[in-house]
Amino acid sequence: MESDQERTRLIPCMDWPKYHPWPPIGGLRHLIFFAKTNGFESVIRRVGRRVLIDEKKFFEFVKKKNEKNESP
Repeated sequence: MESDQERTRLIPCMDWPKYHPWPPIGGLRHLIFFAKTNGFESVIRRVGRRVLIDEKKFFEFVKKKNEKNESP
């Protein structure tokens, strides 16, 4: 069984602003549209036509992108 630390919240794309002010829906849709080329595919879960954002993996994705941009 999953421990509490391993659990994450799956947030529907359109509900993201209810939980987090950034990124706005337009920015999130851009990331989703180009998910296969920008690495965002690991963050999303598709259930039929619905796109869910794995909250924990989203922030890991942002951290990884920041580390990559900061390195010389």
